[in-house]
Amino acid sequence: MTKGVKVLISVDQDSSVPPYEQVRGQLAELIGDGRLPVGSRLPTVRQLAADLRLAANTVARAYRELEAAGLLETRGRNGTFVAPGRDDAVDRLHRVAVEYAAEARRLGVAPDRAVALVRAALDATRHD
Repeated sequence: MTKGVKVLISVDQDSSVPPYEQVRGQLAELIGDGRLPVGSRLPTVRQLAADLRLAANTVARAYRELEAAGLLETRGRNGTFVAPGRDDAVDRLHRVAVEYAAEARRLGVAPDRAVALVRAALDATRHD
């Protein structure tokens, strides 16, 4: 991390939540609540994988999903950073999404099912 910022995330190998999702979720939460501010440089995929004792592909998948969501940006050989340009509406929606994900997990709803519920709700609002 830039400026000596160190992110503490952990992976519970006994969890039913896949490791990449644990990494993705924890990083998304840190970004969403501002503990990882815009411009923060994340560890390389290999470094974070080594720190967490995970396969590099596991961390790479989490980074790819966060990049697809607009939370991270990869700047080639310069590394991966918390993306700028997010607006307040997206930040607020992200916080609600984090809360929704935590509630789904607490209730034991599978991630695929939780996402399907959101898609159904979004589809239903298109017809209003």
